[in-house]
Amino acid sequence: MINFIHKDLLETALTHKSYLNEHPEVKESNERLEFLGDAVLEFVITETLYKSFPDKQEGYLTTLRANLVNTQNLAEVAKKLNIGGLIHLSRGEEDGGGRENPSLLADTVEAIIGALYLDQGLTKVEEFIKANLATEIPEKTSKPLKDPKSRFQEYIQAKGYPAPKYKVLKESGPDHNRDFVVQVMVEGKVAGEGTGKSKGRAEQEAAKKALSFL
Repeated sequence: MINFIHKDLLETALTHKSYLNEHPEVKESNERLEFLGDAVLEFVITETLYKSFPDKQEGYLTTLRANLVNTQNLAEVAKKLNIGGLIHLSRGEEDGGGRENPSLLADTVEAIIGALYLDQGLTKVEEFIKANLATEIPEKTSKPLKDPKSRFQEYIQAKGYPAPKYKVLKESGPDHNRDFVVQVMVEGKVAGEGTGKSKGRAEQEAAKKALSFL
C-alpha cells in the first residue's frame, strides 16, 4: 500500500458507506474521494494516451481509455495491492462478499487515487497510475480495441437479431455520486445486468455480463 503523509485520508478512502451505519462516530465515507479520484484517474490516463499516441484519433483514444479504467481493471489493481482486506465494511456488506465485489473494489481504488492526489499531489498520483494501470497499455493495444457494448451489439446483429436495448432499472445516490443499475435486453429478454457510477459504465458492465454468458 502507498505511504500516506496524512493517514486520515487513507482511512477515509478505505471507508465504505455501509460502515457508517454501524459506526456513528465515523463521519465520512469514501464517496467524495471516489468522485475526485475518478476525475483525476481519467485526466492522467487521457494525458498519457494523448502523448503516447500522437497519430491516433479521438475515437481510438476514447476506446483505449475505457479499456484501461473499467471496473474489471481497477478491481484487478485492488486485488494486486490486497486492498479488499483493508476496506472498512459493515458486517452485512462483508458477509455479502463485499471484499471481492469488483465494483466496490474499483470504487475504493478511485477513492485512494483521490486521497493520494490531496495528500501528495499530481506527480505522485501519476506514478501510482502509471505503475498500476498504464502498464496494461501494450497488452490492450496488441488486440482489437472494442468495448463490451460494441462487441455485444456486433455479436447479436451477426446472429440476425435487432440491436440490444438498454434500460435503467435503478438510479440512486446524491447528484455528485450517482449509482446506476442497467439491464440489456435482446428481443425483450434480459441478457445481462450491470452497475456503475454513470449510465454509460452500467451499460458497459451489463454488456460484459451478457458476453460472459454467451
